[in-house]
Amino acid sequence: MTTIIQGGTIVNEGRTFVGSLVIEGERIVKCIEGTDTDAILLPGQPWRVIDAAGCFVLPGIIDDHVHFREPGLTAKADMDSESCAAAAGGVTSFFDMPNTVPQTTTLENLEQKFQLAALKSHVNYSFFFGATNDNTSQFDLLDVHRVPGIKVFMGSSTGNMLVDRGEVLDRIFRDSPLPLMTHCEDTAIINANMARFKEQFGDDPDVRMHPQIRSVEACYASTAKALELAVKHSTRLHIAHISTEKELYLIPADSQNTITAEATVGHLFFSDADHDKLGARIKVNPAIKSYHDMLALRQGLMDGRISVVATDHAPHLLEQKQGGCARAASGMPMIQFSLVAMLELVDMGVLTLERLVELMAHNPARLFEMRERGFLRPGYKADVTIVRPNSPWTVSTDNILSKCRWSPMEGHTFQWRVETTLCNGHPVYQHGVVDRDYIGQPLSFR
Repeated sequence: MTTIIQGGTIVNEGRTFVGSLVIEGERIVKCIEGTDTDAILLPGQPWRVIDAAGCFVLPGIIDDHVHFREPGLTAKADMDSESCAAAAGGVTSFFDMPNTVPQTTTLENLEQKFQLAALKSHVNYSFFFGATNDNTSQFDLLDVHRVPGIKVFMGSSTGNMLVDRGEVLDRIFRDSPLPLMTHCEDTAIINANMARFKEQFGDDPDVRMHPQIRSVEACYASTAKALELAVKHSTRLHIAHISTEKELYLIPADSQNTITAEATVGHLFFSDADHDKLGARIKVNPAIKSYHDMLALRQGLMDGRISVVATDHAPHLLEQKQGGCARAASGMPMIQFSLVAMLELVDMGVLTLERLVELMAHNPARLFEMRERGFLRPGYKADVTIVRPNSPWTVSTDNILSKCRWSPMEGHTFQWRVETTLCNGHPVYQHGVVDRDYIGQPLSFR
């Protein structure tokens, strides 16, 4: 079957132009600039046309940081529900984190996740391997063509995966055959802050104090340590969810550097003042910081210090989000709204549409050396997202596809709409409906 995405505005590799994509089976075969597609329609050949007039045609969004909760935490989310949300948000590929139950810290548990995804994920998938204090001997057994990287919780966020012993961290940074993605928060600083706030405000300090407990200093100290180790061992380091201006000063302003940084949509869209309205719904680790930090992160999108925008999509049941700094769970579901939220920042002049495509498609593919994805190129897999501007819609529980059925975006009206998501040439999301019979593919690297 030949598919033609016709008449849209294509945004790809720094260029924006009206044109059409020709897809045969799973792959892009032509990218035609202009409006003439008659020459490629062969008599008698089966073909379908997707009319993209008035829309923008982007490479499929790649989210390098999600928590789909399966196995073991499936009351909150699972690969079926969250990959549906991904497809509805224009996300065609995800990398899932290892803090599930059981943790993805053995080869057997890693293989279990791949088997689950092969049955349940409606978009393309891969999984980070989790580092612990005693599993570095397994690093050399990992298939570098299947796994994007190794996740290191230098500050434990969810689950018991804290790695903060100096000699172990040194060994991990020295021996990793894959890029390291680090969660950087200094646990000793956080614990001291929490003890002090509990003494003053009781056992569950108000959630508005979360940015003071998981503080700028805690983030900076841990990020500085990660960079020190990466420089010492020439490690390929990707720092997850940068949340402070101070950390940005540590990051080289070059997306091709061996040290790169990710920002999340939550840290770019909210500031600590939003806790007044949204409470623990925006409680995440690392905490959402000040308005000044948010503006600095937005600036980092354009100056090269931020290389990737992801979600850290982390669903919890709404009852688990009740309470303050100690009791409310940290994390929020965002994958369905990441692209439209970033397009809102484009409308605000924070970044260009071409840079958004770099941050959410091209750079994840480059930095993790993904094969045949992340770009609209002949020969590449046809992962394509079509979005329409000036098409307002409001987030409500009726249109949230994540299993937890809530979002901090509830009540917000977006001006952009995801029209169609093609995964490997297949329209997995179209006209507001996910094709739940379709199963995505395992990603490959290097």
